[in-house]
Amino acid sequence: MGKKITIEPITRVEGHGKVTIKLDDDNNIVESRLHIVEFRGFERFVQGRPYWEAPVLVQRLCGICPVSHHLAAAKAMDVVVGAGEGNGLTPTADKVRRLMHYGQIFQSHVLHFFHLVSPDLLFGVDGDPATRNIVGVAQQFPELATQGVMMRKFGQEIIKATSGKKIHGTGAIPGGVNKCLTKEDVDNFLHGADPLNIDKMISWASDAVELFKDYHLKNKKFIDEFAYFPSNHLSLVRKGDGALELYDGVLRAVDADGKIILNDVDNQEYHHHIAEGVKSWTYMKFPFLKHLGKEKGWFRVGPLARLNVAEFIPSEKAQREFELFRAYTHGKPNQSSMHMHWARLIEVLHAAEEMKRLLLDPDLTKGDLMTTGTRKGEGVGIIEAPRGTLFHHYKVDPQDHITMCNLIVSTTCNNEPMNQAVNWVARNVIAGNEKVPEHMLNQVEVAIRAYDPCLSCATHAMGKMPLKISLEDQSGNILDEVIKG
Repeated sequence: MGKKITIEPITRVEGHGKVTIKLDDDNNIVESRLHIVEFRGFERFVQGRPYWEAPVLVQRLCGICPVSHHLAAAKAMDVVVGAGEGNGLTPTADKVRRLMHYGQIFQSHVLHFFHLVSPDLLFGVDGDPATRNIVGVAQQFPELATQGVMMRKFGQEIIKATSGKKIHGTGAIPGGVNKCLTKEDVDNFLHGADPLNIDKMISWASDAVELFKDYHLKNKKFIDEFAYFPSNHLSLVRKGDGALELYDGVLRAVDADGKIILNDVDNQEYHHHIAEGVKSWTYMKFPFLKHLGKEKGWFRVGPLARLNVAEFIPSEKAQREFELFRAYTHGKPNQSSMHMHWARLIEVLHAAEEMKRLLLDPDLTKGDLMTTGTRKGEGVGIIEAPRGTLFHHYKVDPQDHITMCNLIVSTTCNNEPMNQAVNWVARNVIAGNEKVPEHMLNQVEVAIRAYDPCLSCATHAMGKMPLKISLEDQSGNILDEVIKG
């Protein structure tokens, strides 16, 4: 008869999805899938709106990563208004946006690690679910919980200072920004009372990296082998030297051996190299490199991919950690899903260092905010969101209305990798079991959480994030079911 396990909802991620795992009569895995089953459709209903509304409108996709959509749309509209020509944005506009972006990277990564991931590390993936949550962390590790809250607060205050609001701000506009920082803003971030100053953030970010490295040392087998699989990796890199670049750059991809398979492609040309496949059982698409095809061309994005693709990190402390990270796999791309957390924390440290560098730059408080050039009818904006490479592509008619919008979000790029991770757990943890206890179900979620998915962005889904796992026979009869959320 065979069986099918369904996990719905998936917890401690943003959005709504489920997992199904089919087994044969001997409890061997036949198939595993991550389904995204809700739909919103921002790509369609932004059509007909004036182009200057896009940076504010599309960020309503999500309350977790609105800054990323805000900036990606603004970058696309920079091209439309001609601000991408010549020297591009004014120094003030460029640096205010970058500071906003690093504030977003910082607070989002901190939220994910301390609030969503740390319960699994601190209490174990098979720990008591009544304790294995952020409340349990706050009760048993209060200093760590406080550190996470205060670090996130700092990042959100950076976002507020640069965009006007902590969530759904308006700071980036086509061709620049609508405000600069005040000297008081800058002084507060540089010299504010502990812990809300940038030096404390850098110190705590370093401590977080060490926390993970210490855990890794004590749990090497789990961290190295859990949800391990080879893949391609894609990200932006800085044009010319291949440095880690989170705000702007060219597209580069490497294969599982580190060979470059997409070589520094200009943002505006992405659609010649990347396509999206569809499948009947999910609303989320499957991006792939055209020249490799659907079967071999899928890739990972996000912190792990960025550190696998970049040549170096252009900040001192993060570069030292990057060298250790790359040395661990002897310079080859790192294929371990759980090492995503290591890479994520190195990026937290880099973001803190970059925020300090920008806060010391006098351009942040100058008033030259806007630039324009020759109007165009099409523009692409690509940015490295916390979860990975984010693509915004728009066409605009002569009456200033958006006529086409295509969004390829980070979680969509990680769709196939997340399915691969689920399949790893199905084959290595669940296969052979008549019943599936909670700690096995949690390991499916641990594999998905490594990618910090934002399922609302990926399908433009609405609603909460429940998780359900059902065990069915091959005729579809439910034999066992677990519902969380």
